[in-house]
Amino acid sequence: MKSCGIITKRNKPEALSLARDIAGWLSARGVKVLVEKEVAEQIGHPDHIDRDGIPARADLLIVLGGDGTLLSVARFSGVESIPVLGINLGGLGFLTEISKEETFPVLEKIMAGDFETEQRLMLKATILRRGEIIGESTVLNDIVINKGVLARIIDMETHIDGAYLTTFKADGLILATPTGSTAYSLAAGGPIVYPSLNSIIVNPICPHTITNRPLVVPDTATVKIILKTADQNVHITLDGQVGMPLQGGDVVEVHKAPGHIQLIRSPYKTYFELLRTKLRWGER
Repeated sequence: MKSCGIITKRNKPEALSLARDIAGWLSARGVKVLVEKEVAEQIGHPDHIDRDGIPARADLLIVLGGDGTLLSVARFSGVESIPVLGINLGGLGFLTEISKEETFPVLEKIMAGDFETEQRLMLKATILRRGEIIGESTVLNDIVINKGVLARIIDMETHIDGAYLTTFKADGLILATPTGSTAYSLAAGGPIVYPSLNSIIVNPICPHTITNRPLVVPDTATVKIILKTADQNVHITLDGQVGMPLQGGDVVEVHKAPGHIQLIRSPYKTYFELLRTKLRWGER
């Protein structure tokens, strides 16, 4: 490994302190460390690079923060071509599997080539208005269409591979990856899907018809949603971080993104152990 990029949660002293320690540890082993200017100044690193340009020049990407930090990194261009190590300095941490205490033992294994990655499906959302593309984004967790606080139930005509499914009358609709199955979709009653499975979850939020249940379709499918409700406060949100308002007649097309993100697996715990711990299964 010749170069390593470090992305940290901004304005988090714990993340900056660990970034400084990791940068020193890697530099001592002859690895070029790539960090953005703001972080370089705060940790005393002599070199810096544009944040979005780090993946293109790195052999490994280390993300320090929580799942939100890693979700933002998943939208970087080129990130799908390198392994990503998520170190959890946040809360729940389904994506950032490695604890702070495990950082350097795991890095030792990575330097020795003793690690495994898991490919995670990403989705691409395209938003069209009167046939023109007004927005596009790639997500790792989910795409959410939902109404504002005071808006009434919205109608979303939904098609799978060109075949009409139904018109959901609901507070909203979640399209989630298996990775995102433990995020908002889970809170909305969706299934937990093993993260390496190739599938897309279609999950209505508080549907008016209680027989509208979450649906799992193959990742080869294209899901098309047409917003049939006009004059309502409706938004689309991508990975819970970016979004835009929608208008009646807008079309959202969702399909598998061209690349996967490669997350380095924890050598110390399985996915099922992660579920038990994070969701507190078996506790009374």
